[in-house]
Amino acid sequence: MRRREFISLLATIAVSPQTVLGQTARKRPVVASLWFPSRDAPLATRYLGQFLTGMKELNYVEGRDFEMINWFADFHAERLPGLAAELVQTDPDVIIAPATINAVALKQATDKIPVVVAALGDPELLGFTANDARPRGNVTGITPYIKGLPAKQLELAREVIPHAIRIGLLDDATDPKAHPQRKEIEVAGRAIEIKIIPAEVRTSADIGSAYDALRADGVEVVVVEQSSMLLNARSQIAEMAAAKMLPTVYGYREHVEAGGLISYGVNLDWCFHRTAYYVDKLLKGAKPSELPLEFPTNLQLLINLKTAKALKLDIPLALLDRADEVIE
Repeated sequence: MRRREFISLLATIAVSPQTVLGQTARKRPVVASLWFPSRDAPLATRYLGQFLTGMKELNYVEGRDFEMINWFADFHAERLPGLAAELVQTDPDVIIAPATINAVALKQATDKIPVVVAALGDPELLGFTANDARPRGNVTGITPYIKGLPAKQLELAREVIPHAIRIGLLDDATDPKAHPQRKEIEVAGRAIEIKIIPAEVRTSADIGSAYDALRADGVEVVVVEQSSMLLNARSQIAEMAAAKMLPTVYGYREHVEAGGLISYGVNLDWCFHRTAYYVDKLLKGAKPSELPLEFPTNLQLLINLKTAKALKLDIPLALLDRADEVIE
């Protein structure tokens, strides 16, 4: 057994001791998941909990009605393809991919085992679907990347800093769903004669230098793309934004909960909870191609007034009135 396989097996046992034993007998169906962060990362715990709650509401109890195997890349995106290949060798009944980068790795590893993606970005461009509603092959799930949303986040940046003409973009160069977001924001910026200044990052270690570069380039406000790595680095981003006194707009509420200024986008807790619906259908014999992708309809606007005060910003009253939640 290779060293990495041994480490992965230990990680699996640490998460779910009964899983390896249950796999041999296959008395119950096996649901596997592949995560970008580590197994003790707060968001992994939070979203896995949302999925398990959804399963309970559908009368599934882990260990009684199904077994769960969880694999973790420990914040190293380059490990995902190898872990996906190892996961597939365990032959689970269904695999959960939390996000696009995980789904791409799993799609390369199997075209047979059903894969449910909790947050799938631009599935048609990536070849996961024939069209918005029709999954292709073995992948289905929820797609919170909604065309027009990045442009809306750009509009929010202009509402926060009304006369901004230089807007920074924190761009995750490693996430497949980041490129269409960057393209849309750059197109929207040209339409209103705003200079979009991207700062590319590949790991969380690049965030500090990215904010240094944005500040040096005279950026007045920053938009952060929706990506797994940037989401898991939300506290670090909030700290750098505060240190550089740069108002920052996000696509996920978790950034604002961690001290970010403002977010507009889907509720990822709902997405992971809804994933249970797909797993239930697949365990009962449905095919991924029979389960259309879903688009969350509830977009939320969150504002952190404590952060606004620290940035010496007055949030427009009209924007506060539109907010679904204000953190004070």
